[in-house]
Amino acid sequence: MKNYICPMDPEVISKEPGNCPKCGMKLMPIHKEHQEGNVDMEESFKRRFFASLPLVIIILALSPKIQEWFRFSLKFAGQEFWIFILASIMVFWAGLPFYQMGWAEIKARKYGMMTLVSLAVLAGYFFSVAATFLFPGESLYWEISTLVLAFLLGHWIEMRAVRGASGALQELASLIPGKAHLVSGKDVKTEELKKGDVILVKPGEKVPIDGVVIEGESAVNEAMITGESMPVNKKIGSEVIGGTINSDGSLTVKVTKTGEDTAISQIMELVRQAQESKPNVQKMADKAAGFLTFTALSVGIGTFLFWFFASPQGAIFAATLAISVIVIACPHALGLAIPTVTTITTALAAKNNILIKDMKALEISRKLNWVVLDKTGTLTEGKFGVTSEIKDEVLGLAAAVEYHSQHPIAQGIVEEAKKRKLKIALVKNFKSYPGKGAEGVVNGKKVVVGNQTLVKELKNQGEGKTYVGVAVDNKFVGAIGLEDVIRPESKEAIEAFHKMNIKTAMLTGDHEEVAKSVAGKLGIDTYFAQVLPEDKVNKIKELQRGGQIVAMVGDGVNDAASLTQAHIGIAIGAGTAVAVESAEIVLMKNDPRDVVKAIKLSQKTNVKMVQNLVWAAGYNIITIPMAAGIFYNFGILLRPEWAAILMSASSVIVIFNALLLKKENLS
Repeated sequence: MKNYICPMDPEVISKEPGNCPKCGMKLMPIHKEHQEGNVDMEESFKRRFFASLPLVIIILALSPKIQEWFRFSLKFAGQEFWIFILASIMVFWAGLPFYQMGWAEIKARKYGMMTLVSLAVLAGYFFSVAATFLFPGESLYWEISTLVLAFLLGHWIEMRAVRGASGALQELASLIPGKAHLVSGKDVKTEELKKGDVILVKPGEKVPIDGVVIEGESAVNEAMITGESMPVNKKIGSEVIGGTINSDGSLTVKVTKTGEDTAISQIMELVRQAQESKPNVQKMADKAAGFLTFTALSVGIGTFLFWFFASPQGAIFAATLAISVIVIACPHALGLAIPTVTTITTALAAKNNILIKDMKALEISRKLNWVVLDKTGTLTEGKFGVTSEIKDEVLGLAAAVEYHSQHPIAQGIVEEAKKRKLKIALVKNFKSYPGKGAEGVVNGKKVVVGNQTLVKELKNQGEGKTYVGVAVDNKFVGAIGLEDVIRPESKEAIEAFHKMNIKTAMLTGDHEEVAKSVAGKLGIDTYFAQVLPEDKVNKIKELQRGGQIVAMVGDGVNDAASLTQAHIGIAIGAGTAVAVESAEIVLMKNDPRDVVKAIKLSQKTNVKMVQNLVWAAGYNIITIPMAAGIFYNFGILLRPEWAAILMSASSVIVIFNALLLKKENLS
């Protein structure tokens, strides 16, 4: 799968090549070389700037107004003609990228910054040409030349800042190595691999694509995909994911997934969806930017008419101020205020193992009243652990019988025996009784491991535990208490929610005693026990009454409907595809603390959005009247070149402010 991104407006991402609908720039493919390509475009503006600089210096030196200001004289025949030639080069060569982008805006009917820039430069140029060849008057050649130079400088600096702001998709794409080793000895581009190809992954190399191990054994670091730091052992039959790092052994891998089916591509698609989605505040900013474009034209025309007719200062003075107004009102800072924040938020979230599918979820999550968590697999590990005291001898006998069972309770008993480093003896004459238990002969003794009916007199209904009885040679010898193991991170997450004044609720299909026990241990505000899958939606609706904002955290198929019903659906860990599809936020790890991180990120994101909007809007409110000459009687006048520098500086400021998000700690 290949996505395309605008190097100037990183929120513009497309599955198809073409031009950016906002600025007209050619969309660039996102792959591991994307950053280099972005640097090339940045270098293009840099080269144009330095190539134009000597031309502007010459134009300034030849301009009568500059000579008058700096009290020197440089006159020769045809001077005005040479200024015209040099200014024409500045306008039509140096300023060419702006007209291309402006024309793209006009075709897309999304009039914005480049439309205004093009209008300001060309209006000043043709006015000057007329003053040179049609009627006697002072030209604006030096003003528009320095204006183009200022825009080139501003765009160069701005692109450097944007390159730092965009990153989530590029970082994900860079996980995939460019080449793969076929077992035939030939190296091919990773994108050329087909299903069924057999490749060799050498020690220390990245796995280039998803596949299954058919030869070799090694440990693979999957932290960049799963967030788990512990390397995972891989052997014949194990699945490997493209982008993960092979450690010390060689692996021969058969390719099973390519293109859009690979794990990285699916994650990139989620990130792309997030960057395409717009929070409501961005829609408001987009409307304001569009309104500002027409405001600039109206105020610009009004400024010219006022200073030419109402308070006559001459055509040059009136045109200069009109151009300054159009330039200063370019809505780029307002247009960048939100996208830069959301782009960085997406990258920061991905680094913290959080995938945001819809940016609106971040707007809502800072207002949450309730977080509802599914118990099994979310607050608990979904596997049974031994919680009661039991003699090693009894545990060892039970483990020997249960070793052959795949039941979660049986696996819990075996796991506890392994933790205690007990030797698990071989069992003979093993028999399984579905729903009841199992039996077998261990070291010559008949051992029966049975369900709760065997030890019902020992079962304490208040503890929320499951008990398994053990009998040896038809004599009861003990009972093993087990319960779903609570994740060690869960209590920390619940405490963090409470510190943020967010109440917590737990949903479970387990009976009352189990639910009460888990809720009590974790300090959960309320719980719903014995909830059928179809009833989960009703429990969410119940909490939503009275305008309460509710988030639902789950990982299973039966959570899909409730994830959709909640204001925010959060799919946690290796959840099912249905749960992930139903959620607005996807957590890559089975760690409820990441829900806390997502909420903290939403709060910090909102602060940056507000700061950027206040700056971008406030900047225009102050500078447009200044450019229109409202402070002229106080000796304050904003010339076009200074307006261009201020406009570019404003854009850089909102980007820099957004970049500060990268330094935020979500822990």
